[in-house]
Amino acid sequence: MKRVRVIGAGLAGAEAAWQAARLGVDVELWEMKPDKFTPAHKSAGMAELVCSNSLRSDDINNAVGLLKAEMRALDSLIMRAAEATRVPAGSALAVDRYAFSDYVTNAVTSLSNVTIVRREADCAPRDGAVTVIATGPLTSEPLAEWMRGALGLSGLHFYDAAAPIVDGATVDPERAYFASRYGKGDASDYLNCPLTKDEYDAFYDALITARTAELHGEDAELTVFEGCMPVEIMASRGRDTLRFGPMKPVGLPDPATGREPYAALQLRRENAAGTMYNLVGFQTHLAFPEQKRVFSMIPALEHAEFLRYGVMHRNTYIDSPGTLTRTYALASDPDIYFAGQMTGVEGYVESAASGMYAGINAARRALGIDEIVFPDTTMTGAMGQYVATGALSADFQPMNANFGIIAPLEQRVKGGKRARNEQYARRAFEAIGEIKKKIGDCR
Repeated sequence: MKRVRVIGAGLAGAEAAWQAARLGVDVELWEMKPDKFTPAHKSAGMAELVCSNSLRSDDINNAVGLLKAEMRALDSLIMRAAEATRVPAGSALAVDRYAFSDYVTNAVTSLSNVTIVRREADCAPRDGAVTVIATGPLTSEPLAEWMRGALGLSGLHFYDAAAPIVDGATVDPERAYFASRYGKGDASDYLNCPLTKDEYDAFYDALITARTAELHGEDAELTVFEGCMPVEIMASRGRDTLRFGPMKPVGLPDPATGREPYAALQLRRENAAGTMYNLVGFQTHLAFPEQKRVFSMIPALEHAEFLRYGVMHRNTYIDSPGTLTRTYALASDPDIYFAGQMTGVEGYVESAASGMYAGINAARRALGIDEIVFPDTTMTGAMGQYVATGALSADFQPMNANFGIIAPLEQRVKGGKRARNEQYARRAFEAIGEIKKKIGDCR
């Protein structure tokens, strides 16, 4: 029996190691922290959340909610950790990021057949191990260089942006109010910062003329993914763009007036204690002094203390169609798997799901048994299918879980979108049930 090596202990890598180890194979988990950190990582723990603390919707009729349900059915470590460390966030699943990382770290290191190796990888060693490369969108340059040669790719990067975090105690309570959109969830989940038309116009003018952080070298070519676009770039598309996006006031009536404000920024809890708040949808690469100046023009944030400014960092991903298979294996070398955002899945949950998928099949290959190919009637399988084949566009782009990539229903469903999505979920659970039986036969 071969062993499994997992390179990278982020969400995808930790999940891959967990799944492989629970199938009985010996696992080496390589992690370069704490000896070396990427520009975005700060802690030595596994599964560090570097952007938002939200894992998005927990509604099974939502695509990412269905993906979570599939993962829970297959005993995902990331879902275990999220349930154990969740914080209030309405219908979304948000976590205390530090407790979340601790939970994952403790769970993985407690497995007797997992060995932690503290080193930076510069290749996939050819020593007989089945390897899962899960170094994430911030893959260090030595390994990225090896990937360019091994995969024959000329470019492996795009850019992602993170939102600022403020001290909750410094948000002006006289100019903010607690409410969830349309009254869904607990009213204390989100702190809303309203703006009048004059306040919004002044903020908007400052935002689109603010100075961005200087980029150097290969980072000078700025390309962003639509799903994580810097707020200043979004704003440049039109004066009202933010009012239909992250500053949408619909469903958030101000209790002081009884009416919806002209615009509103939502702040979401970063931890269970509610001492830190994330500026929802305000990913940015403005220079730090400009972030303080411009975002403080929002009345409730006039005196806010910024605990972390937004950052822009290089993200690495593969031109996966034709390069990876539906199980995330390298088409030219089935002993090498990839997992996480570097494959072209986008989002925390999607990354962990790809790690789950790759980890299960890496272990099966090490055991000398056939892979399990998840059908595209499941969200997990649909993502693998997208990664392997791409879409109609000539340029492969990262993709979140969505019902547009899942196999169409055989019959038209009456009752609208919700009824259709419920049918997607029922069909997916049937397939996941069969997959669970196959996995269980090896445990």
